Amino acid sequence: MPETAQFVWARPEMNVTFRAEIMPGTAREERTFRIEKVLPNGRVTLYGFKGEYRETAFETLNFLREKARNNQNS
Repeated sequence: MPETAQFVWARPEMNVTFRAEIMPGTAREERTFRIEKVLPNGRVTLYGFKGEYRETAFETLNFLREKARNNQNS
């Protein structure tokens, strides 16, 4: 990996879900938003939700869960 390469945890248009502790009593679907921008400091902005957020505000990404969900909807 080149020295200038950085770990990127998010990409624009990707879905992220706020951790339940941050939005208690809110269903997963209501805690899920799409990333609008990834900022140079590693934070993200979301469509329809004001502010900048760090990776730790969101549930760990589970690509297998998303893949299973997409297969069910096909």
